[in-house]
Amino acid sequence: MQTSATPVSGRERIFTLDAVRGIALLGIFIMNMPWFNTSFSAGVDGTELWPQWWDRWTHLGTEVLFSGKFNSMFSMLFAVGFILQLERIEARDPAHAKTIYLRRIFWLFVFGVIHTCVFWTGDVLHIYALLGIVLLALRRAPQKVLWTLFGLCVMTPVALGIWSYLTFSPERRDYVVAVSKLWEATNNAAYGHGSFLAAAREHTAETVFLYTDKSNLRPVISFYVQIFMTMLLGLMLGRAHFFQNSGKYLALVKRVQWWALGIGLAAGVVNGVWQATTTDFLTPTFWRLLAIVCYWLCRVLIMAFYVTTIVRMVHNERWRLWLVPFATAGRMPLTNYLMQTLIATTLFYGWGFGLWGRVGPALDLLLSFAIYFLVQVPLSRWWLARYELGPMEFVWRRLTYGQARMRRPVAAAATP
Repeated sequence: MQTSATPVSGRERIFTLDAVRGIALLGIFIMNMPWFNTSFSAGVDGTELWPQWWDRWTHLGTEVLFSGKFNSMFSMLFAVGFILQLERIEARDPAHAKTIYLRRIFWLFVFGVIHTCVFWTGDVLHIYALLGIVLLALRRAPQKVLWTLFGLCVMTPVALGIWSYLTFSPERRDYVVAVSKLWEATNNAAYGHGSFLAAAREHTAETVFLYTDKSNLRPVISFYVQIFMTMLLGLMLGRAHFFQNSGKYLALVKRVQWWALGIGLAAGVVNGVWQATTTDFLTPTFWRLLAIVCYWLCRVLIMAFYVTTIVRMVHNERWRLWLVPFATAGRMPLTNYLMQTLIATTLFYGWGFGLWGRVGPALDLLLSFAIYFLVQVPLSRWWLARYELGPMEFVWRRLTYGQARMRRPVAAAATP
């Protein structure tokens, strides 16, 4: 189907958003890397997977500084992008704006389902697509409604903790541990030693189990709400055109930056100490509830620290140059996100180099930086010197608008 609307051009890009998006890609890769070579079900019973001190300290550091912060950043950017895209489409083709947006969301959902069922179970694209429909419903909601929803999201871990306490039983815990051990065994067989088709069958089975087994209900609700919480922030920032006019808010940005860092680190340390000292992650206790609440606070506050730091760097001529590699990778986020899966599964899965289960957190961290800066950034620079869009971004555009051609790059406006 063809429409009179056209997608965003290179001249309309906002450097700050590209830089934040590129840094989010690196952070997501750092946190995903251990789960590319280890079962999601490993360690549920409290078993220490990597007892070496360097791996334990790396795990603690990444939990405090990275865990949840960058998929929060990415989901916030998704909502900001939602506002920008819809406003631009409405300006060009108001009669078809919602239809075009929903078609864009539909294809994102398709990409996500293929990604999670064939390549890697940790996909977030299908979640963004589903919540993107909620964003459309809330686009014009009053600010008080959005803040009320945000407050309810903040209270969710307490509600889930009370629910867990009221419904907990030793039998239920034993069931979760037994099922997790079974999945760990089949994951190790399929991903560590199986063919590509065997791995794809296992991913599909895992995805179906995730959404159909009642033992996963609380974790699924928890993750969706965490993503939605930062989407609400992105929706409010997008409606305020914060990233287009961030220079006007630098005084506020500076205050938020340091308050978010201080409180966020304190909350992160509480959660990190709990994770480092507990051997039972399932039995509901006050200490566990406090740690989970602190994790939720930490992921949002440290994310806010990172975003405000990037905004300040953008408005400093010297520091802005350091963001250029990130902004380059951030111009093709869908391609780079999926490329991370392709590279990592090739390294770790049995159908590739077979390093499954052999790489601990410290080496995972080094690999993440190496692949991002030595492979993804140079490839992004090379590709964008020749074409305006990344390859997957082009496919997405083609499916959304019904017509597209791979264009040469154009000079982008120097928009902060």
